[in-house]
Amino acid sequence: MDTKEILKKVRKIEIKTRRLSDHIFSGEYHTSFKGRGMTFSEVRQYQYGDDVRAIDWNVTARYNEPFVKVFEEERELTMMLMVDISGSESFGTKNQLKRDMITEIAATLAFSATQNNDKIGLLLFSDQIELFIPPKKGKSHVLRIIRELIEFESKSKKTDLSQALKYLSSVLKKKAIVFLISDFMVKDYEHTLKIASKRHDVTGIRVFDQREESIPNIGVVNMLDAETGETLLVDTTSYKVRMDYEKYYRENVNYFKDIFSKCGAGTISSRVDESYVTKLLGYFKARN
Repeated sequence: MDTKEILKKVRKIEIKTRRLSDHIFSGEYHTSFKGRGMTFSEVRQYQYGDDVRAIDWNVTARYNEPFVKVFEEERELTMMLMVDISGSESFGTKNQLKRDMITEIAATLAFSATQNNDKIGLLLFSDQIELFIPPKKGKSHVLRIIRELIEFESKSKKTDLSQALKYLSSVLKKKAIVFLISDFMVKDYEHTLKIASKRHDVTGIRVFDQREESIPNIGVVNMLDAETGETLLVDTTSYKVRMDYEKYYRENVNYFKDIFSKCGAGTISSRVDESYVTKLLGYFKARN
């Protein structure tokens, strides 16, 4: 993909996702993820209905009339987008790859954070750390993140969620809002997720294709493992083969839901032919 094509794609995603974040998500995001606390802003004259506990007695004594302290939310937060760019994310059967939807979700979240003046960072991973962009503010920074999501080519096709979570804990010492976006077709990340969830507000977003849920009966076919590059001859007429695959898929999905719940982290699941807008909004509203 040449530079002109990339910029065109960045612009297209910006227009779509920025409109969503401006009109739908920014308010929901703001109320879903609170700041670090309240900070003193100013004093003003007491008005009927004000909490008497907020009266500033020193200023009240000086002016011989009641004044109250005004506090505002200490808002500045950091959002970290952790995005799986392993081989399996390049799969899709409904006019859209999983990676395309992942890019749109990440862009929508990034613009929502920008609307609230929060910092945004990006961590791209496979079974290794492919790219880390430290959190910063601003539209140009978000556009750089979108560009990397579109054009970055991973060195490895495999996945290691545990390694990515371990790296996150080593580079982000202060609390952050973390969105971990993947198909979660791996296990063995409970320990590192537990550590990350103690410090950060973690949400796992599982993006999947309907054809991954089960194998149709279509005869003997060659199937490519996108992460190992291995081609297998699979007899899909075999009931046992189809059931074994469904069991494997279900185990990964259940592990994702159970472990995130156990660690106190949130989860969202969105199929590529479903509206991720509805899923995100539902999640934000449920948090509120």
